[in-house]
Amino acid sequence: MNMHVSARSNMLGFMLSLVLTLVSFGMAMKGGLPESVALAVIVVAAVVQIVVQMHFFLHLDASPSQRWNVMVAVYTVIIIAFIVAGSLWIMYNTGIRMMPMAQP
Repeated sequence: MNMHVSARSNMLGFMLSLVLTLVSFGMAMKGGLPESVALAVIVVAAVVQIVVQMHFFLHLDASPSQRWNVMVAVYTVIIIAFIVAGSLWIMYNTGIRMMPMAQP
């Protein structure tokens, strides 16, 4: 791998990460948009930033040499999704069951 290409790639990844961070910060600080729109923009910027970080800094891509690393990353995302969804489900059901009964 050429050192110049690597430095250019790292700088591009850094600049993209910086722009995405500033977009999220701007959405949080501006307050002019509805909360749902601002939240959607922040979530999209966060997901794009994860992809940028994984591509430019972890060098995960679709090449055959990275296939196992990508599979491990996908498996990790699936496990985290199960843990978060299960935790939210448990907390929701616990909250419903712990509510006091209405007094007649």
